[in-house]
Amino acid sequence: MTHSIPAPRPSSDPLYRTRPGLPRRGPLIGPVCPSCAHPSCRRIRAEELPILGGHKAEYRDEHAFAASLQARNRHLIIWYGERTGSFWVASSTGLAEVPDAATLTRLLTPEPEPAPTPSSPFLRPYLNPTNPNLNPVLI
Repeated sequence: MTHSIPAPRPSSDPLYRTRPGLPRRGPLIGPVCPSCAHPSCRRIRAEELPILGGHKAEYRDEHAFAASLQARNRHLIIWYGERTGSFWVASSTGLAEVPDAATLTRLLTPEPEPAPTPSSPFLRPYLNPTNPNLNPVLI
């Protein structure tokens, strides 16, 4: 079997399509992206921002999220570490570092109560309504 290698479609062909180019971002104005979520860019942006209430404005969403979880879980101490870029939870069992908000939410959400298992009719003692003397005595 010999098959010839097909030639590429000419641009005059109605089915000819050019591949879309890769998305391009604009040139950087400074040494960091102005609004991206890269940890390195956020850290560099935060260096030049003022400290408001002990926190950098760059991390206000993370601090607000930690404060909302702290309000719902009064038995824990929860905060966001700006240097580590992770959430921290202090409990009676120790200190734990949690990498992101989704994991922290999953860990702090209480497990649902297990559904009650129906009792099996075979485990109940046999009751004889016609002759109560045959009923088992439960002690």
